[in-house]
Amino acid sequence: MPLLPDHHRASNYLGAQIALGAVVGKHNAHVGGFAFGQHESNLFGLIATDRTGLALRQVQRLWGNLEALYFEDQYKLTRWLTLTGGIRLTRFSGLLAETASSPRLGAAIRLPRLGWILRGYYGRFYEAPPLTTVSGPLLELAVSHGFGFLPLQGERHEQHEFGLTIPWQGWTLDVDNFRTGARNYFDHDVLGNSSIFLPITLERARIRGWEATVRSPRLFHRAQVRLAYSRQYVEAQGGVTGGLTDFKPPPYGGYYFLDYDQRHTLSTGFDLSLPHRSWVAGNLSYGSGFLDGDGPGHLPAHTTVDLAVGKSFGEQWSLQAHVLNLANRRFLLDRANEFAGTHYAPPRQFAVELRYRFRY
Repeated sequence: MPLLPDHHRASNYLGAQIALGAVVGKHNAHVGGFAFGQHESNLFGLIATDRTGLALRQVQRLWGNLEALYFEDQYKLTRWLTLTGGIRLTRFSGLLAETASSPRLGAAIRLPRLGWILRGYYGRFYEAPPLTTVSGPLLELAVSHGFGFLPLQGERHEQHEFGLTIPWQGWTLDVDNFRTGARNYFDHDVLGNSSIFLPITLERARIRGWEATVRSPRLFHRAQVRLAYSRQYVEAQGGVTGGLTDFKPPPYGGYYFLDYDQRHTLSTGFDLSLPHRSWVAGNLSYGSGFLDGDGPGHLPAHTTVDLAVGKSFGEQWSLQAHVLNLANRRFLLDRANEFAGTHYAPPRQFAVELRYRFRY
């Protein structure tokens, strides 16, 4: 059914944060907390273009709040071994109320003489769900077509990470292996091929891969270059556990790829300081191609170039200009995916920014 959507959203936030730190002997400890409240006003409408007369419109006003306390400590056990640990306690209240306890542990070993740093990390994380939901006329329409709405729960995931940092004459090479497993993984379901996405949660997800970065020292006192490469997999398992769903099991066995799964990503860029307090920066990004439909094949590779220039005037004023996708390359981000529809990368974009720094 061809549909014309209408969506307007306004959000207001109010929050506070406090953090205290202390260095005592071999300890570097931090404790703190934060809290915020959120109010959302959403207008959502649909009009059918097939002369069926279907038209609906709903307005939602939603409230939510989140409070968190955390404690962490970095303990330098020896000159070559540093241990870190901490915990974050979170409470969220919106359409539902949830609490979460998120511990984190890590260690870093500096290899003698070489100066290399070997590190490992384990942590659990909680991400509160969005307030946006489905109700009123839209929910009635969904039910009439065999759909329903399950409350969105917070995402809970745990992360394992191992890495090695190698410094050499001012250059730095960093290699990292990571794996993240999630329950109630946040994703989205697109309305047709529009740019309106309805939040959903999937039963399970896993993100795993390798990353490597190279950073240069300041070259000729003016330039710095960087290179980053990533090879990763983004997969999910199970059906929709929150949001708009038809309650049917997914037509996949075991794990299946998500629409933003992309095997190889390469990014290289530079920053160059110029006379008269001006500068120029550029970045080239390469991707091997996102998932084609529901996979397992992938779309063609793509390359984009971004450029920025800027100049400071005195201590308070600065002017910057940015060009994204300089070559105006158009390529598919996804095509006929179950959760994402069909979308193209944005065309060339220009932005100009004028900044004024207040004295404080």
